[in-house]
Amino acid sequence: MDRRIRIKAGQTEAIAELNDTATAQAIWEALPIKGRANLWGDEIYFTIPVSVDLEAGQELVEVGDLGYWPPGKALCIFFGPTPMSEGEKPRPASPVTVFGRIIGDATIFKHVTSGAEVIIERES
Repeated sequence: MDRRIRIKAGQTEAIAELNDTATAQAIWEALPIKGRANLWGDEIYFTIPVSVDLEAGQELVEVGDLGYWPPGKALCIFFGPTPMSEGEKPRPASPVTVFGRIIGDATIFKHVTSGAEVIIERES
């Protein structure tokens, strides 16, 4: 099943594709979701109304990955190194479930400021 979402963060907008995890399904069912951007290095994160357990947790992710961080019930957008990184790859604070991926250049999120409104909705 092809599930695409639109992510708007401040003036920045991107399309992402969800994978086949149970976490992706739970997030898909919760859409639309709104929040306020928190920044941690080159990562945007914010709490969402989804509570699921860690699924195939990853300690290292790729630029463009979308992650779900169970301890904070947070959706994470990775677009570069974080304070935990050793090099250019993003490293979450603790393992995340990767549930999707930005299509195209995820580094456009470098323009998003802390506190910016983030809206995630199904791509029509």
